[in-house]
Amino acid sequence: MASRTSEAEWRGDLKDGQGEIKLGSGAFSGSYSYHSRFEDSAGTNPEELIVAAHAGCFSMALAAALAAAGHPPAKIHTTAKVHFGPVPNGFAISKIELTTEGSVPGIDATAFERTAAEAKQNCPVSKALKAVEITLAARLV
Repeated sequence: MASRTSEAEWRGDLKDGQGEIKLGSGAFSGSYSYHSRFEDSAGTNPEELIVAAHAGCFSMALAAALAAAGHPPAKIHTTAKVHFGPVPNGFAISKIELTTEGSVPGIDATAFERTAAEAKQNCPVSKALKAVEITLAARLV
């Protein structure tokens, strides 16, 4: 079984502090702060990284499902949008919207949408985030 590690370091208090997030593979490191998380300042944030992982995982799950059905895709492009904001006693992710487009020879739109819905249910990141509402818009191009 695969095991992955990433790390984060935070320095200072919540509003004036800053941190850095690093992927264990070395493929990404980025700064984050209160302002990049709760406002529109430069830097990344945990929610952005979660939906990046979700878009990547879902795209792979959909490609695998399509190929297993005899329709290997030429391309899958997925955008994930996270809704994050205040709730009683803090902040929470309330919703993730997946929007995917696929170029898949030999499949019709209905079969593509059905396969995408199944991939959303079977994607490991979707499973990990099942406490959050996840919507899907799938379009064959």
